[in-house]
This record gives sequence, C-alpha cells and structure tokens, in this order.
Amino acid sequence: MKISSVLTKNLNRIIHFLSLANAEDVDIICFPEMALTGYNIELLQSQELNERVNQLLGQIIDKCREYGIVCIIGHPYKEENKLFNRASVILPTGKILHYDKQYPTEIEKRIFSSGNDILVFEHDQKRFGVVICRDQNYYEIFKKYKDNDCDGVFILAAHFYNPKEARWKIDKNRAIPIARAVENQYYVFLANAVGPHLKMISLGHSLIVDGDGCVVCEADEASECLLSIEL
Repeated sequence: MKISSVLTKNLNRIIHFLSLANAEDVDIICFPEMALTGYNIELLQSQELNERVNQLLGQIIDKCREYGIVCIIGHPYKEENKLFNRASVILPTGKILHYDKQYPTEIEKRIFSSGNDILVFEHDQKRFGVVICRDQNYYEIFKKYKDNDCDGVFILAAHFYNPKEARWKIDKNRAIPIARAVENQYYVFLANAVGPHLKMISLGHSLIVDGDGCVVCEADEASECLLSIEL
C-alpha cells in the first residue's frame, strides 16, 4: 500500500482493500506500518492525535463488523504522555487488541517509546502474532510466538530509505522473514509500504512465507496489491 500524509487518502485505500479482501473471502488482512496516518509530523505532535486516529479506526471497525474480517492496521497512539508506533488488531466483534513496536529505529527513538510485550490473537482456531518492522531483527520475539503455539506472525513494515539504500536492503528485508519462518516452522506474512513518502522510498516486496521457507507469493517493488493464501 502507498502511504500518504493525507489521512483521508490512507483511509480510502484501506477501505478499498477491505472491500477487495471481502470479495475474496479473506479472514485476516494486514496493512503496513503506520498505514493509517503515515509519518505525519504535524499529526504526531498534535494534542488531537488520539481523537483523529480513533475517528479513522471507527470507520474501519464498522467495515470489519460488516465483512466479518480481522484487520491489522498500523498507526501512532499516545498513552501516559508516551507516543507509540502501534499495530491494532481489530476483530469482527469490534474489539481491539494492540501491539507496540519494541525496537524503534534510532530516528524513531526521538519521538516513539518502546513497547515491551508480544501480542497473540486467535481467529478460526488458529493463533497469530504481530511485530512491526525492525522487530523482525530480533529472533527472541519470534521464539516467544513459537512457544505460544502460533501458526504465523504478521510483520507490519514501512522500509523507507533513500533510493540507493532502499535498493541494496531489498535482499536483507526479504531474507529475514524467510529465516524467521524456517526457524520457527510457521507462516510469516510481511506487509510493506510502496512508493515515496517524506522524500524517501519503500520498495515493497511484501511476501508470504511458509514454514519451509518457501515464498508462496510476493509483490513487486512498486505496485499496490492484495496478497492472499489459504491456510
């Protein structure tokens, strides 16, 4: 998914993909890191951040109820004067669970606090975990999900770099999800942003990997698309 600093553009894209997922009988859909708001600096510094985010999430919750779908969506959120890079898991009932990024990048540490716990959720008799972007580098998080009998882990990513760095990091950011899948013998689902944002670029390559390390399906580096698999 392409990410914008304009919230209505992001919401419209999310609603569009929810509609596509519903048409394909998808049960769980995962969007990239910060997909709901982008890295909108003005919004991140706003006292109205949570109010704006909750308004947008409310419309997504309505669609999740209508379609009977689980949606995993990335966004910022403030709690106790701390700002978190968060993934909300919206269940078909409207209930929301959340996971906060545990390992922000050095730049992110200037504004985001670190989360400190994993999140396991269940749907249709299967168990799943959630991590955000740089968390993929830390094997111990994925081992905890293995110990919790998870069938797969979703990675919300937004690999924004300058163009040259984005190019040479493609292989690294493909290899790590594959390694995590093989190490733990479960599925790994990587949802990455595509396109430019804040004078940087993310070169996609969202993918789904099975427990044998087979890349079952993969996106290209520029197109918005919906990858899906039947477990």
